[in-house]
Amino acid sequence: MPESTAILSLGSNLGNRLLMLERAIRALRASGFSILDKSRVWETAPWGVTDQPRFLNMCLTASVDLNPEQMLETVKAIETSLGRTLCERWGPREIDIDIILLGDAVIDLPSLKVPHPLFHKRAFVLVPLTEIAPRIVHPLLKKTAAELLACLPKEQMNWIIKI
Repeated sequence: MPESTAILSLGSNLGNRLLMLERAIRALRASGFSILDKSRVWETAPWGVTDQPRFLNMCLTASVDLNPEQMLETVKAIETSLGRTLCERWGPREIDIDIILLGDAVIDLPSLKVPHPLFHKRAFVLVPLTEIAPRIVHPLLKKTAAELLACLPKEQMNWIIKI
């Protein structure tokens, strides 16, 4: 299996949010994700369903020797092991790990879409992504993360800590 570079978005808005992000990073490392870079942790407003607690969000880059389906299976297993329960779409969650990009791959499977189909509309992904990879290009839209962020309305986000 050739090694690929993945961009992941992590978020939590239930329980000890910062601890959840730290535990997710440790679990990713233990599952074969070699973390290359991490953004700061940002406190953000909920997206989609707005009547819920604020999130802590971050992005990271990692090299990994898993194929996309194995990567998704691993990420979902980590979420479950950290206590994620099924919830309403875009609702509150203990931990959420999304695969945003896999190099310049375009994947369209029933269970996995890469690039993530909504990341270009979400400041909570683009702000931390731009922090660590401003020149990364969306393989379908052909715009950099920084260009995509510039297209969004300004949103109040506060960085919390670098973990």
